[in-house]
Amino acid sequence: MQSILMVGQSNMAGRGFLTAVPPILNDHLRMLRNGRWQQLAEPVNVDREVAGVGPAPAFAQAWSADHPADTLGLIPCAEGGSALADWAPDAPLMRHAISEARFAQETSEIVAILWHQGESDSLNLHYRTYRDQLRQTLTHLRTALNLPTVPLILGGLPAFLGQHGFGLSATEAPQIDALIHQTASDLPHTYFVTAADLTANPDGIHLDAPSQRRFGVRYYQAFRQRADVLAPLPDEPQRVAQLTAHPLTPAETLYLQSKRFALGQTTFTEFMAAVRASQTQGADA
Repeated sequence: MQSILMVGQSNMAGRGFLTAVPPILNDHLRMLRNGRWQQLAEPVNVDREVAGVGPAPAFAQAWSADHPADTLGLIPCAEGGSALADWAPDAPLMRHAISEARFAQETSEIVAILWHQGESDSLNLHYRTYRDQLRQTLTHLRTALNLPTVPLILGGLPAFLGQHGFGLSATEAPQIDALIHQTASDLPHTYFVTAADLTANPDGIHLDAPSQRRFGVRYYQAFRQRADVLAPLPDEPQRVAQLTAHPLTPAETLYLQSKRFALGQTTFTEFMAAVRASQTQGADA
């Protein structure tokens, strides 16, 4: 089994509205929760009650299309609102991420690290020290996990920051975005992914769910090609559509029906009918 580590702040955890995009369901995708590899379900990174769609499930689904016989697990460690200082080597967030990643390494091989952070540092001249701090943070993370060559993917900041809503305070986002890109150039096996043309939730600071799907596809492109992604992909809409275009397996159908029943969206009679139908589907497969 292979896995990816998710670190950073809320746009890595995800705040995209869950109802705005089709769900990603895949028997071969897992998430680390309560010390177990559970079937992936969004939100993956539940750092807040309002957690939603982030970039990692789209990355994982794209990865699975290229590795159909393998299993990939997500290790969620992002924390909304966290500044870069909160990810210092001895800070609780870094210690937690390293602890979770080491636990995951007992049963999986970490093949990528996904990082997105910077909104909380896009003010008060934090850009003056951001580049050195980011290099130190990422180097420490690699060293602590003994992952010197695993691809580390850094997401850029979206252009809507600093314009409205909660994003008004992020007036120095262009400077931070440039420093993130420079850091990717500074460090080996590290790649930058642009947030160009991505759009916001009404709050003006969080990427909306469709944009998170696009962002995840870009993250995967950087991982697959071991290269920066500096512009939207020419076939991005098609790649996003393919994430949820496959017919559901019996197990995926049963999981979806179980979730609907648990949320009170269907009756027990309807749920049991769905169970019998999935069993029949499985027998015919």
